[in-house]
Amino acid sequence: MATSAQTKPATPFSKLGGHETFQAITERFYDVMDSDPAYAELRAMHEPDLTRMRGALALFLAGWAGGPRDWFDQNPGRCMMSVHKPYTISSQVAEQWSEAMQRAIADVAPEEDQLAKAMGEALGELAKSMGQ
Repeated sequence: MATSAQTKPATPFSKLGGHETFQAITERFYDVMDSDPAYAELRAMHEPDLTRMRGALALFLAGWAGGPRDWFDQNPGRCMMSVHKPYTISSQVAEQWSEAMQRAIADVAPEEDQLAKAMGEALGELAKSMGQ
């Protein structure tokens, strides 16, 4: 029998469904950003081909939520703030990112809905903190 010291607590990553859910959230986020004119300013800041970003964000979110830390291992010493430092991010663009992410999470609708909502709010605050 495992003792409590040996048992790792479930992470948000695992509670929300693991890689499949985080990839689905990422795909929905970029689909929303790419297709809804409300996010035009945010979309304009990105490369025309979103393939690389789709992979990178899914890995970042997985590690951020307590899953595999592949993104962090591939980007030692970096964080979302340092990655975005070269860009001028207006408060309007930060708000667009926050809204698009919260919308993507709601559309994917992970079973742990309160945890998913809290994750969306935390990511939204992170995005807003980058706005100038």
